[in-house]
Amino acid sequence: MKRILISFLAILLFQPCFAFNFEKEENIMTREDVSNKNYEILFHAKPSETDFGTDSEFMAILRKYIFCDIFSLGDLDIKTRELITVTSLSVQQTLPQLKAHINAALNVGVEPDELIEAIYQCAPFIGFPKTLNAVSVLNQVLNERGLEFENKYRATTNDENRYKKGLEIQNPLYGDEIAQTFKGLPNNMGQDVARFLTEFCFGDIYTRNGLDVKTRELLSIVILTTAGNFEQLKSHVIGAKKANNTIEEITAAIVQCMPYVGFPNAFEALKIVKNSVK
Repeated sequence: MKRILISFLAILLFQPCFAFNFEKEENIMTREDVSNKNYEILFHAKPSETDFGTDSEFMAILRKYIFCDIFSLGDLDIKTRELITVTSLSVQQTLPQLKAHINAALNVGVEPDELIEAIYQCAPFIGFPKTLNAVSVLNQVLNERGLEFENKYRATTNDENRYKKGLEIQNPLYGDEIAQTFKGLPNNMGQDVARFLTEFCFGDIYTRNGLDVKTRELLSIVILTTAGNFEQLKSHVIGAKKANNTIEEITAAIVQCMPYVGFPNAFEALKIVKNSVK
C-alpha cells in the first residue's frame, strides 16, 4: 500500500502543467473558479494577494476574461500561452506586466532559453531599443529568482554562412518576395535591404537554438498582430502555415493576444487568417 501511495504522489507531482478549461469544467466550476485556478497556477498566489494598490473590481473583470474565457478557447497549452503573452507585452513595452508574466512563464515551466529567444525574435520587427528593454526585464527577473542563467551561445551561424543558412529558412516560407518588392531602388539598395533581412532576421535569429522555426513563426504572428502590421501579417500567416502551424493554432494565438492588444487589432488579424483559407 505504501509503495502504491508513493507512486500515486509521484504521478501527481510530475504531471505536465495545463490550464483549467471552463468548457470542460462548466458543470462544477464558475468563471471565477476557473480564473482563480489558472491565476494561482501562473502566479503562485491567490488573486487577493496581488490586488494591493489596484482597482479590485476591474481586476476581477480582467481575471475572468483572460484566465477563464480566453484560456478556455483553443488547444494551446499554458506554456505556449505565456510565451505568446510575454512576446506581446515585449512588443508593447508594458514592462511591469512583462515582468509579471515572465515570472508566470517560469512558474509553468517555460525555460529561460525559450524566453530569451522569444524576446530576441522581436528584434527584426520592433528594433533593438525595445528588444533590449525586454531583455533587461528578463535578466532582472532571473536575478531576483536567484537563477543562474547560463548565457549560452545559442547562435548556429557565423559571418561566412549566415546568408546561406538564413536563405535556407526564408526561401521555402517566403521565396524572393522582399527582393522583388524592393527591386529598382536607387543604387541597387533594394538588394542590400533584402540581403539584410535574410542575414539578420533569418540567418542571425531564426537559426538560433532555443526555439524551432514553427514556434518562431507563430510568435511572428503575435508580434505583427500586436504591432498592427497587418500588411506583413498576410505574408506571415502563409509562412506560419508552411512552417507547420495549423490554422487553429494561428487563430488561437491571435485570440490569446486579444486581452493585451484589444479587439480592433485582433479582429483585423483574424480577418486575415479567415481570408487565408478561402
